[in-house]
Amino acid sequence: MRRHVRLLSVLLTVLTVCGCQRQTPMEEQNSVYYWRTELRLDSTERAFLAAHHIDKVYCRYFDVVMDIPLHADAHAEQQPLPNATIAFADTLPPGIALVPTVFITEDCMHQSHDSLAALVVRRVVQMNRTNGISGVNELQIDCDYTDRSRQVFYQFLREVRAELDKQQPRDITTLSATIRLHQLAMPAPPVDYGVLMLYNTGDPRRFMERNPILDIRDVQPYVRLLPSYSLPLAAAYPVYRWQRQVQGVRIEHTVEASEILSVKQLVEEKRPELSRHILTYHLDKENINRYNNDTYEAIYHH
Repeated sequence: MRRHVRLLSVLLTVLTVCGCQRQTPMEEQNSVYYWRTELRLDSTERAFLAAHHIDKVYCRYFDVVMDIPLHADAHAEQQPLPNATIAFADTLPPGIALVPTVFITEDCMHQSHDSLAALVVRRVVQMNRTNGISGVNELQIDCDYTDRSRQVFYQFLREVRAELDKQQPRDITTLSATIRLHQLAMPAPPVDYGVLMLYNTGDPRRFMERNPILDIRDVQPYVRLLPSYSLPLAAAYPVYRWQRQVQGVRIEHTVEASEILSVKQLVEEKRPELSRHILTYHLDKENINRYNNDTYEAIYHH
């Protein structure tokens, strides 16, 4: 009996240690996403980076989308192709790390594609070399994967990791991924950490009832999953607006500062680690001017 008790005690200790390792606290950092097709910063954006002590800019390099054949052969095999590649007309201020971010549409992951991981990694590395970008040590992959595409996407991530390990010199050593709320219910992807997307949380078809950018009622069902999620997490909040035409009427969505801060408090209560690495989506003069300095200070508060 005594032996069983000792074994149980050892097992509980191991599980506790493993749990701590899975949720290693993130380093305290302030970051932003940059989601435009040209990297060019004006004085307002540079001042924002300095004022809020931004450490990292997650910069969308290009999208990967399924090719749509233009010819008449309906049986032609579709392949993933890069799209909307960024142009570098500017550089980041000294001391701010740049993280190449690649958005991959979910339909690209409905089946595996040979060499896709190699092509993505080579394109990122080549873009860095062509544009004289040095000091890059991380790559982020953004994909709204589902149960249908998850296994293919996770295998793709493993292949990306293997391709990064082949690079000489081996500069990019960290691989991260975005995590949407619904993805918290799935096993964690094989990456070093995730960025929890606390935006685009609602159904655009229900815009008369809830703000599709962010509504705390859409976040609440998922917070119970946060404590046990096995991947270290950062948190990203929306500061953008969304405009669209609905039956001839232009609808504009923005998120009140109070809603952002309420969601921040909610998720940090369930997972305090989410207060350590904060991102906003995305860096743009209009977005900066949408909220006052106190709001940004509260968002970035650790």
